[in-house]
Amino acid sequence: MRSIAFVAVLCALGGLDCAHAETVVIRATKIYPAPDKPAITDGVVVIRDGKIAAVGSRDGVKIPEGAQVSGCTGVVTAGFQNSHVHFMERIWDKASAQPAQDLEKHLQEMLTRYGFTTVFDTGSDGENTVALRARIQKGDVRGPRILTVGLPIYPPDGIPSYINDLPPDLLARMHQPRTAEAARADVRANLGAGVDGTKLFMVTSPKADTRMRLALDIARAAAEETHAGGKLVFAHPTSVEGIRTAIAAGVDILVHTTLGEPAPWDPELLRQLTAKNISVIPTFKLWRYELSKENVPKEVVDRLIGATLQELRSFIAAGGQVLFGTDVGYMHEYDPTEEYLYMAQAGMTPMQILASLTTAPAARWKE
Repeated sequence: MRSIAFVAVLCALGGLDCAHAETVVIRATKIYPAPDKPAITDGVVVIRDGKIAAVGSRDGVKIPEGAQVSGCTGVVTAGFQNSHVHFMERIWDKASAQPAQDLEKHLQEMLTRYGFTTVFDTGSDGENTVALRARIQKGDVRGPRILTVGLPIYPPDGIPSYINDLPPDLLARMHQPRTAEAARADVRANLGAGVDGTKLFMVTSPKADTRMRLALDIARAAAEETHAGGKLVFAHPTSVEGIRTAIAAGVDILVHTTLGEPAPWDPELLRQLTAKNISVIPTFKLWRYELSKENVPKEVVDRLIGATLQELRSFIAAGGQVLFGTDVGYMHEYDPTEEYLYMAQAGMTPMQILASLTTAPAARWKE
C-alpha cells in the first residue's frame, strides 16, 4: 500500500505519531481518494506499520482492535506535492548538524503547514539537501519526503545574475559543461551523490543585456545520461526557443511557462510537448513576484501574466499534464494560495488542480 505521508499532518494535529504507532485510524467527514473518484463521506483511513491498510466508509472498513484513533476530523485528501521548490536559503546551511527543531520550524513555515508531504527540489546544494533528506528519512527531523536534482546544469559562463548572491564556494561548484562528455560527467557525479534527476537551464542571463544558451548536443547528452540512470530531466526554458531546444534534447518536465513572449505557444509546439509527454509546472505566482520587485506597472503585470495563463490554457486543451509548483525557496513568499487562484484563471477546475498536486506527480515519479 501507499505511504502514509498524506495523513502525517492530520495525525500530528490529533496528537498521534503515525510513524511509530502500530495501527492508527483517522476519521474524516469526507475523503477524496483521487481527483477522478467520488468523495467518501463519513470515512476512515487505517494505517498499519506506517502504510495505508484501508480507506473507505466507516460502515465498510473494520476498525482493528487496539488501534489508536486520531482525535482530528475533517476533509482528507492525498498529501500535496510541490514539484518546484528550492532548499537554497541560508536557513538550510549545514543541515546535517542543525538542531532538529530549527529545521522542523523552517520546513513547517515553507511547506508542511500548506499540506506538502512530498517536494521536488529543482536546484540547490545537493550534498546539503541530501543530508536534510536523510535526517527526515531516519526520523530525526519531521518533514516532507524530498526529491532533488542537486546542482543544475547551466550554459558555459551562464550562471544567472539573480543567484549571484549565493556563497562563492557554491557558485564555483555549479556545472557549466562546455562539451557533451563534460555534461555526461556532471550528470554521473550528481546521480552518484544520490539525486533524483537533472535540471537544465536552456537560456540564462548572466547580465541584463546578455543571453547564454545551452547547446543542443550538451543538453541532449545530459538528458541521455540522466535517462540511462532511470531519472527525469527538468528544463528551465526561459523562452520558446528554450522550449524547442528542451524538446529536441528529450527533457521530461518544463519547470516554468514563458514570460514576455511576443506570441502564444503555437499549435506545433503544443503538439510536440504533448506527443513527447512533457509536463509543465506553471509557477504563475513567481511571475508576479519577480515583476513586482522591478516595480512593473500593474497593467503590464496583468498583461504578461495573462499571456502565460493562455499558454497553460492551450497546453491543457492540447492534453498536456500539469504539475503544481511554486518555486518557494527561491521565492520568499511561501503561501501557495495565489498560485491556486491563477491556475483557476487559466481554466483549471478544482479537481484538475487537485490532480496537479497529487495523482499527476505520483504518475510522473512512477509511484
